[in-house]
Amino acid sequence: MDNNIFEAINILKKGGLILYPTDTIWGIGCDGTNPEAVDRVYKLKKREDSKALVMLASNLDMVARYIKEIPQMAIQLVEVNDAPMTIIYPGATGLANNAIAEDGSVGIRIPLSGSCLELVQRFGKPLVSTSANISGEPAPKSFSEISQHIKDGVDFILPQSPNDRDGNKASQIIKVALDGEIKIIRG
Repeated sequence: MDNNIFEAINILKKGGLILYPTDTIWGIGCDGTNPEAVDRVYKLKKREDSKALVMLASNLDMVARYIKEIPQMAIQLVEVNDAPMTIIYPGATGLANNAIAEDGSVGIRIPLSGSCLELVQRFGKPLVSTSANISGEPAPKSFSEISQHIKDGVDFILPQSPNDRDGNKASQIIKVALDGEIKIIRG
């Protein structure tokens, strides 16, 4: 295992925050089941805690452990997906309460590749994945655009690896109801 991935996992297990390259844009991450760590993310971003956070999961099996019932339509979307896509699932369970929406839903993305996929696979639990910026400011398109406030506020920075693609666009967000109804939140 890459030493940087190992270090990031140790930080996450202790409730720490990491700054890491995702399959979309640079993200701030923490253990999605740890409410204290999630609270630190909100404070670092100066973000209202009434706004839910997106999680990364390694695969549909991991999603199934944290969603009461996965809509069949969501499974189909994941199976044919070839671009970064966050699905908002109803009925989150086992995640930090302060990371999920008031209606009990949560957005989860399964990364397609890169060190963020390896990280979430090896960590074994969902990771918070929120853009590496102060709330209301533009999301950084590269590491050099991330503010010093964010860099100083995390416990570890996972360097970009050769197999990470240079992402500069946030994922599509789709809300899927149990009855299969789809609502595109961000295209």
